[in-house]
Amino acid sequence: MKTVVITGANRGIGLAMADKFSNSGYNVIALCRSSSAALEKLQLKIVTGIDVATASGIALLQKKLMGQQIDILINNAGILHNESLGALDTQQILQQFKVNALAPLQVVDVLRSQLVNGAKVALITSRMGSVTDNSSGGYYGYRMAKSALNAAGMSLSRDLAADNISVGLYHPGWVQTEMVGNTGDISATQAAERLVNLIIDQDMSQSGLFKHSNGELLPW
Repeated sequence: MKTVVITGANRGIGLAMADKFSNSGYNVIALCRSSSAALEKLQLKIVTGIDVATASGIALLQKKLMGQQIDILINNAGILHNESLGALDTQQILQQFKVNALAPLQVVDVLRSQLVNGAKVALITSRMGSVTDNSSGGYYGYRMAKSALNAAGMSLSRDLAADNISVGLYHPGWVQTEMVGNTGDISATQAAERLVNLIIDQDMSQSGLFKHSNGELLPW
């Protein structure tokens, strides 16, 4: 049975992906800061206390998953704030960099030796990190952090190629989650189904591509 590790799996898209992968016959390890009633109902292996934005959280992740072979690693945990000119909260911006850009890179780095030959790394990013696609401005911290994550994903696709490990960068869509006040146009379940299908189909020929969950290639 193949093993999938998902960060930020206690709610939203992470929870929905955990459910979808589990129902598809995968062994799912759900990582989160704290569990939820919805996650507990799935009866998966749950590892709590994993705050990927902290050194202690990364160390605990490494300890809890020691020796575990991983077929699919999904970096899903993320945060969203909105900053605008005249109202720049630099600490808030830095926190988004830590969670949305630096943490996924660290997670891949500490688990690299446990990724099997042919493993898949998935980064849940956002088209808000696209410079070309930015037509409305604002959201400085989130946009900058997701752009940085995209850059990291491209480097990972190059550096992991020799190990036959592919890297996919995925925009889930405007999803009805707590992060966006449930204002999205598709449900977390719909987004998860799309993402899971794309991740399962991911291979070396697609490594480093930036995709919408509907399969559309997105501009950098």
